[in-house]
Amino acid sequence: MARSDLLVSLVRAGAAGDRREVTTAVEAIIAEERAKQHNVLADRLTRALRSNGNGTRAGYTAPEPTARVRDYVVEATPRKRLEDLFLSDLCERACRGLIEEQHRAGLLRSQSLEPRHRVLLVGPPGNGKTSLAEALAEALAVSFFVVRYDAIIGSFLGETASRLRRVFDYARTTPCVLFFDEFDAVGKERGDVNETGEIKRVVTSLLMQVDDLPSYTVVVAASNHSELLDRAVWRRFQIRLELPAPTQAQLARYFDAFAGKTDHPLGRSAESIAKSLGNVSYAEAEEFCHDIRRRLALSPGEGSVKAVVAEQLALWKARARQQDCA
Repeated sequence: MARSDLLVSLVRAGAAGDRREVTTAVEAIIAEERAKQHNVLADRLTRALRSNGNGTRAGYTAPEPTARVRDYVVEATPRKRLEDLFLSDLCERACRGLIEEQHRAGLLRSQSLEPRHRVLLVGPPGNGKTSLAEALAEALAVSFFVVRYDAIIGSFLGETASRLRRVFDYARTTPCVLFFDEFDAVGKERGDVNETGEIKRVVTSLLMQVDDLPSYTVVVAASNHSELLDRAVWRRFQIRLELPAPTQAQLARYFDAFAGKTDHPLGRSAESIAKSLGNVSYAEAEEFCHDIRRRLALSPGEGSVKAVVAEQLALWKARARQQDCA
């Protein structure tokens, strides 16, 4: 049975003659029923929403068949947790606020409010944007869909916008986190004189689709180049968070946490390791820690952890010199 707040919203919208709100409420009920595996009822509601009573289509567009839309998105299993990430206090409070609003959406709707559901993440690569989107899906216990640009972006006029619309229509059918990595690929500034009219049509269509998403579909967009985003894109997102590269103090806390999760002390202070590695991202710090674990797993008892850490630091320094010379 659909939640009482959704039924109240449906009745209120119907009494006011607000077709858009009726559609939003019914779509939310359909998504809840599908989540409960009540597919027969969900299908009946979908058919009812598509018809205006005389067999002709109303303003609702049915989503593409699942098999076809899956060409454009990848459904990943969320494995990251918010507790595992190294976030600023401001960023963590914002995320927990969104999670609480989504979990208590019924209370908000009883006050004619909707939970926030549009998040923009900006910052250099390798510092947790994808992990944060995944952690939000894990905390909300919903599906995690990652958009595939290689399948979305087409060479023919209108093809990209059409495929994006199919993705959004599909995302409306179930509570989920819809993740756009490298969002500047489809959300570029429309005033750029070097861009074609096609990308401007794509951005316009994209903004309309984002506006029409129901609040149970959480859309998370990430960009390494926020300066390329269209100005109207920024306004669409209710939560805008920056995930900068870590400081040496933050890296030291990361290595302390890594040492705490393993039974092996690192043989030197976390501060010393952070200083030796220099300016690296969280992704690179994680890779360094995995390198240590691999060597320890492959050579048990053949050397101290201190020696393994020293060896890996030397290798990483050599790699950094090669990158600087490239």
